[in-house]
Formats: sequence, C-alpha cells, structure tokens
Amino acid sequence: MVLRCPVTQEERNLIEDKMKQLHATKIGAYLRKMAIDGYVIYRDDTEIKNMNKQLQAIGRNINQIARKLNSTGNIYKEDVAELKERLDDIWQLQRTILLTLR
Repeated sequence: MVLRCPVTQEERNLIEDKMKQLHATKIGAYLRKMAIDGYVIYRDDTEIKNMNKQLQAIGRNINQIARKLNSTGNIYKEDVAELKERLDDIWQLQRTILLTLR
C-alpha cells in the first residue's frame, strides 16, 4: 500500500538534515521508523569496531603463545608475563567499551 505525504521544500530539507545526522540513507525507511516509533536511536559504533580489532590482535598473540607452549611443552616466565599483559589489555578494553556505551 502506498501512503503519500506532501511536504514543502523546507520540510524536505529538515527531514534530509535529520537523516544525515543519523547516517540514514533511505528516506522511506526513516519516515516509517519515525511514523511508527516517533524516534530513531543512532549509535556510532566506530570505536567499538576498533576495539574489537584490537581484541582480535590480542587473541592472535595469545594463540601464538599457546601454540609455542604446545609444541615445546615448556612455558617461560616471559610467556606468562606476556599472557598477563594481554589479559590486562583485554580488561582495559572491556572497561573502555562499557564506558562508551553509557
């Protein structure tokens, strides 16, 4: 079903400005969301994506240490220290993520 809603050029400009603020690209989807819910919540997740990349890098480092341990059967103080350091990095990133979500 088609629903038409004529707007002035000024109204159209205001709608498009609000869409830009939300990084919305489809006017139909934006207008439906606004008509049904009355608001749109936008969350910039760029920082969270960056933190996820960092967590993946930390995970790769831990896997390399684990492979080394499994192949040699020995664990060195330096490896344990690096694991502890990587774990601290993970906890710090987690705290940062949680603060970002507030």
